[in-house]
Amino acid sequence: MKILHTEASSGWGGQEMRILKEAILMREEGHEIYFAIEEKGTLIQKAEAEGFPVYSCRFQKRYWLKTAWHLSKILKENQIDLVNTHSSLDAWIAGIVAKYKNIPILRTRHISAPIREGLNSRILYGFLADMVITTCQKIVPEIVRKSRISYKNCLSIPTGLACRDLAPFFSSRDAERKKWSFRPKDFVIGTACFMRSWKGIEDLLHAAKLVSSVPHIQFLLIGKDEQNRYIRLRDALGLQKTVHFVGHVDNPFPLINALDAFVLTSTKNEGVSQATLQAAFFEKPLITTPVGGLPEVCIDGKTGIQVPVGSPEKLAEAMQKLANNTSWAEGLGKQAKSLVQDQFTDEKMVAKLKKVYAKLVLS
Repeated sequence: MKILHTEASSGWGGQEMRILKEAILMREEGHEIYFAIEEKGTLIQKAEAEGFPVYSCRFQKRYWLKTAWHLSKILKENQIDLVNTHSSLDAWIAGIVAKYKNIPILRTRHISAPIREGLNSRILYGFLADMVITTCQKIVPEIVRKSRISYKNCLSIPTGLACRDLAPFFSSRDAERKKWSFRPKDFVIGTACFMRSWKGIEDLLHAAKLVSSVPHIQFLLIGKDEQNRYIRLRDALGLQKTVHFVGHVDNPFPLINALDAFVLTSTKNEGVSQATLQAAFFEKPLITTPVGGLPEVCIDGKTGIQVPVGSPEKLAEAMQKLANNTSWAEGLGKQAKSLVQDQFTDEKMVAKLKKVYAKLVLS
């Protein structure tokens, strides 16, 4: 089967990572994968580095006629069997071209942000999509209701976890903690994310201030983007001795494994977070907000603790609860790993995608 992924985003985050991961895994299943990406998009270089055929496009509205001709040529020359759209702009133009050519269209909705009600959603998720995939279950009912499509045409397929890639890092915990001069008695709480406004870093820092009187609680924050803004806040709160910023690292697995608990207090836009899955696989108890797909991994009282959005007080309370009862925290972590292995592996994702592809192309 020949599949074309289209993406109007020029950034590099969880959405683009999911697209590339999915492409690599489905190529291993024998499918031919092509990309049509917004010019200057980071995904262009990433996909080319993996050996995929990549076409640079301009998905802004003023270029739609030229882009439609370009996409039509791509579809014809490569005899594409399925078009998978990922963002609004490419979903419109690629959807229209694919619909005209009678090629099945798969629309992937990566974030949990609400969609608009009315004709716009009915066209994007109905007329211009034969099937809709979301990365978390929470958004499915909203898409079904607002776009007036059937539940059988909208399902959640969370991004899987490559457990085999993480397993070798289980033994790195002690060495990594020594690099940061953590003491054996320290309870290290951390996060890993692109540090954007909706990731809850500000709440995390204010919670760290509330527990700063507990000397054995330390913090390790992995990631970049708006990092400097939060470093300034940390310094203003006087937390230089307990809150450590790592910045971007290509391989965060040893650092995540060095933690005793993992926090992600996002305020919006989350699917099923890869970093949360990674932490769960490393048997870390989770603390998250009930946003998007986070509750699918952080099950309150079973794999972690859920806290309200925008509540440093409740977050601090959850941190202390875990730090003061490490045997309970370890039990939550073990259950978190079992959940990942049962529901969130690459193999689970691939099996579901294969069924969708077959339904759209072979039926």
